[in-house]
Amino acid sequence: MGLISHLLTLPLAPVRGTTWVLDQVVLAAEREHYDPGPVRTRLAELERELLSGGIDEEEFDRREDELLDRLAECEAHQRRLNENS
Repeated sequence: MGLISHLLTLPLAPVRGTTWVLDQVVLAAEREHYDPGPVRTRLAELERELLSGGIDEEEFDRREDELLDRLAECEAHQRRLNENS
């Protein structure tokens, strides 16, 4: 961009700054949402609950299926990101 372009678009600088900040917030939220680490931690906790007798086999299976679906979603998202990079 030339000097004239910068001068003409200077009034839009706050909008561009706000857009950049919002993009960064969205990226951070997506990274946190699709992080498989907490899902794996919850799976380990769930197994400990089953082994300690805190939950029965049926409850374990139901919750494990939910967590495995979530983990698959996280890993698919990571693959999509790697393919687009």
